Amino acid sequence: MVRHQALTLASDLHSVREVETLLQQLIEEYHISHDKYGDMLISLTEAVTNAIRHGNRLDKRKYVRISFKVEEGEIRFRIMDEGEGFDFENLPDPTAPENLVRCGGRGVFLMKQLSDRMSFKNNGSTVEMCFKTA
Repeated sequence: MVRHQALTLASDLHSVREVETLLQQLIEEYHISHDKYGDMLISLTEAVTNAIRHGNRLDKRKYVRISFKVEEGEIRFRIMDEGEGFDFENLPDPTAPENLVRCGGRGVFLMKQLSDRMSFKNNGSTVEMCFKTA
C-alpha cells in the first residue's frame, strides 16, 4: 500500500511539535518499530527546526511543507522551506576537535547518521530522508 500525504507548518518553532503527532500516527498505522521512531523523530525535528530557523528565518509569512510517502519497507520524507538554500556541500565537520565544544552545527550530521538515505535538493531548501521500516 502506498500512501502520500503532506503537512504545512507555520514558520514558528512551536510548530515543530506537530512532527511528533504526525510520526505517532505513522508508527501506529504502519507498525513501525520504536527504534526507528526515535531516529525519525530526531531527524525530522532537526530538519523542520532548520527549515524554520535558517531557511525561513523565523518569518511567520513563510511555511515549511513536510510530505511523506509510505511504500513497502520504507518511508520517505521531504521537508521544504521557502528560503534561498545553503551550501550543504561545505558544512563544518561537527566531530572535528575545533568544533566539539561549539553550540549548534550537529543537526545535519545527526540527520545523515540516523536516516538510511539523505539528500538535499533546490540549493538546500529541500531535504529528503528515507527510513527503512522493515
